Amino acid sequence: MSVLTTLDSRTREIFRQIVESYLESGEPVGSRTLSQKGGLQVSAATIRNTMADLTDMGLLHAPHISAGRLPTEQGLRMFVDGLMEIGDLTAEERSALEQQAGPGARADEVLGQLAGRLSGLTRTAGLVLTGKSDSALKHIEFVKTAPDKALVVLVHDNGDVENRVINLPAGLPPSALEQAGNYLNRRLQGRSLAEARRMVLEEVEAKRAALDELTSDLVRQGVAEMGGGDGLNLIVRGQANLLAAETLDDIDRVRMLFEDLERQQDVIELVRAAQEGEGVRIFIGSENRLFSLSGSSVIVAPYRDRDQKIVGVLGVIGPTRLNYSRIIPMVDYTAELVTRLIR
Repeated sequence: MSVLTTLDSRTREIFRQIVESYLESGEPVGSRTLSQKGGLQVSAATIRNTMADLTDMGLLHAPHISAGRLPTEQGLRMFVDGLMEIGDLTAEERSALEQQAGPGARADEVLGQLAGRLSGLTRTAGLVLTGKSDSALKHIEFVKTAPDKALVVLVHDNGDVENRVINLPAGLPPSALEQAGNYLNRRLQGRSLAEARRMVLEEVEAKRAALDELTSDLVRQGVAEMGGGDGLNLIVRGQANLLAAETLDDIDRVRMLFEDLERQQDVIELVRAAQEGEGVRIFIGSENRLFSLSGSSVIVAPYRDRDQKIVGVLGVIGPTRLNYSRIIPMVDYTAELVTRLIR
């Protein structure tokens, strides 16, 4: 039996108003504030006692001894699952999203734009998880960024550009980056990506590539990037929206969130969880391991191809104090738009 079913109607209403007030203002909510709002028709003392009970149940907490109450992550989860009234998109919001997904638009072009538009409308960071480009590579280049790291720049035939950071073998001579790039580019010409990868690996493994051992290691890493890894690509837009912090503690949490977002593979594993169920998925705070320290919420939904197969996920990430009732339908509608686009 859930905690919600054990609460009487008055306690539910007090709890609902506390959470809604917090989501709107970000401030702790006191009994006097609730009693003055009206609608509850109970005294401040009764509200105070109810708030104490809700705190004992783990649904509220007090940031300071003399302060009001804030919802805990457990409280937010209960509110989202059982008490929140889902809103609807305004005509302006629908139009803003639909402008990014007009007739004839290419899916690979519009996904980044939709992530940016979602970010702007929700004041969060937009996320899109999609398959990597299937087009052949046109050019590959290695750019040294640190003594032990290089950027692999992959240019596809369709104009898409991907950048990956790799570790450089110790003792690699400066000329090796150019030599490795030239070697790979000669083998890309006139061949599909799969054919070029197969030829390069065969030559390197059979030591027919006329490359020294360190340069061969570099080529192997470049080939691995050409292979596309796990076949998934993460797009993040609007990280600057997360900087709307007013306290040092907030800024520190945002810094940790930025560090989390840099670990793209971990983010991909989290967002992929949305592929395991229908509709919008919501992860609040410590419910996800990756963003537990930064106190963030992730709202994501899958999108499908013409065969109704889930091929990607999109959504937003922001602080736990989100306008869930507004953002949930926005994420859901955006996923529907992408599904219609790629059919």
